Amino acid sequence: MAVASFAAGGILETRVGTVRGVLFDIDDTLVDLEYSMTTALREVSEHLLPGLDQSGWERFGRIFTHETTHYYDQYLAGELTFNEQRLLRGRAALGHFGIELADGEESHQWLSAYIQKQPSYVKPFPDVLPLLDVLDRAGIPYGAVSNNVHDYQRAKLDGAGLERVAHLVGTDTLGVAKPNPAIYLEGVRLLGTAPSETLYVGDNMLLDAEGSTAAGLQGVWLNRNAETAAHFSGAAVSTLAELVPLFH
Repeated sequence: MAVASFAAGGILETRVGTVRGVLFDIDDTLVDLEYSMTTALREVSEHLLPGLDQSGWERFGRIFTHETTHYYDQYLAGELTFNEQRLLRGRAALGHFGIELADGEESHQWLSAYIQKQPSYVKPFPDVLPLLDVLDRAGIPYGAVSNNVHDYQRAKLDGAGLERVAHLVGTDTLGVAKPNPAIYLEGVRLLGTAPSETLYVGDNMLLDAEGSTAAGLQGVWLNRNAETAAHFSGAAVSTLAELVPLFH
């Protein structure tokens, strides 16, 4: 990642260009959504899978968080509601272990329990607040652009103690989702910066790093899990802590 050569008055000069503002993805970038989902999933499903060992629960969580994202894509396309895609993902994970979640009251109870418990496990990653502190001291405005609706993500940020992320764009703000350029550019507008002078950081290589770069921003891939992507030639970091030296 680039290192800073100068920072003063809310303007930062790096090897990738001038930075006057920073936008973040939210889920698995600012907050550990995967942990919150898998923890809540286990809590509401243990009575259905009483003998499942740790590797089984890891497999269960993997199915829900990574192998059923096509249901989330259907939600973004308006084909499913948010809770419908949650239920379908839960059914797929349970079905892998031979458990069929019946329609009606059983499905309602499982989904209601998950909806109640999951938000309590949403916490920011340890590297988030130190970076936001640095941005505040440097006078660099920041915000978030998310592929979920504004009010749901606003509540998520506030519940995680991230009220200071004041600028937020959701999929319902303009009626589009990432990687549509308009959603990133709305975030830029809220910051009052120019696209070419705005850093965008997110954990999804395609939607965050490449999508924002295509929209004219300085995209950075937050590759927390050390994924390999031989064709990716953009900027990448493994932790937000790697960005802190940019703003000193």
